[in-house]
Amino acid sequence: MRHSRSALVTTAALLLALGGVVAALIGGSARAATTTLCQEQTASVAGGTYTVQNNEYDSSASECVTTDGSADFTVANSGIDNATNGSPGAYPSIYQGCHWGNCSSGGLTSSPVEVSNLTAGKVTTSWSTTQPGGSSDYDVAYDIWFNQTPTTSGQPNGTELMVWLNHNGPVQPFGSEVASNVSLGGHTYNIWEGAQSSWDTVTYDMTNGATSVSNLDIGTLTQDMVSRGYTKSSWYLIDIEAGFELWQGGAGLKTNSFSVSINGSPPPTSPPPTSPPPTSPPPTSPSPTPTGSGACTGTYSVVNSWQGGYQAQVVVKNTGSGTLNGWQLTWAFPSGQTISNLWNGSYTQSGPNVTVTNASYDGTLAPGATATVGFTANGTSAAPSNLTCT
Repeated sequence: MRHSRSALVTTAALLLALGGVVAALIGGSARAATTTLCQEQTASVAGGTYTVQNNEYDSSASECVTTDGSADFTVANSGIDNATNGSPGAYPSIYQGCHWGNCSSGGLTSSPVEVSNLTAGKVTTSWSTTQPGGSSDYDVAYDIWFNQTPTTSGQPNGTELMVWLNHNGPVQPFGSEVASNVSLGGHTYNIWEGAQSSWDTVTYDMTNGATSVSNLDIGTLTQDMVSRGYTKSSWYLIDIEAGFELWQGGAGLKTNSFSVSINGSPPPTSPPPTSPPPTSPPPTSPSPTPTGSGACTGTYSVVNSWQGGYQAQVVVKNTGSGTLNGWQLTWAFPSGQTISNLWNGSYTQSGPNVTVTNASYDGTLAPGATATVGFTANGTSAAPSNLTCT
């Protein structure tokens, strides 16, 4: 359970953070700049797709992490010395979504997933770690948050799902064990559950410790929670965090890579070299004018909806016999909808009329190939009229 305090960052912590950046820059341009985060400092990484947070919430000991701006971080130092039968002192972690109102870009931030839509394969995550062991006491755990509404600026009021990959020392999940040796999605877990003040913490503790997971299926675990009565189908997945709960020590723990995939399309694990992240403004040069001998169609569908808004997508398919070198979608909204965010393309909207052109990386489609444009919009989810692809 991680509670964000509103304590001010000390001058010393700020100097340490700035010192880390300056030291990296002095090392020369061949080395990526390193950012140091202490206490509850955060940093946007991988082009804004993820956020690294130090989140030292129940200790005043010196403890900091470093990141090079990719989807990674290292516990640089830790003097935390909490009793192992109580609360950990910190949860340095990386996340996609919203943590107490501090949000990354895209992904779960713009598109919270309702539990009823969280089917197998809908949301998956991969995570690689380095675990030094030794005399430190810690766990290696996902912290996944559900809320009763799509957004919250404070403590989520749904379910806290933890997935323990491993632990070191005599630490154990919160609550009590309610099931053992449960096989789900290729892993075996012991399941723990405990009631907090306004939410439940449910932990799936791997029986065989792991240093990494690939395409861990969040939907499979969530639907098992639903079947056990620990969460509700009307609630929303708003945040996926991966990190280390530190009771004692923990220096040397590393997240080597981290990613979250929604609908099977993973965001980048490092900043794109030539194209901006989905929420950035369109590049200064326009997308290529559609040319080529291919023909295309656009298939519209609603992915998720909530009060006052929804998420939809259009699947572009090359139905011709030749390669499609660029495409353009046009449609008219029937009920005054307005797009708030769009990815995998560039768009303009004038009243109800929308035009979408391909991004630099998905304009070339072989015969039969597809590209998917996703967006969130304000208003009702009524389907657009006159959808065309050229």
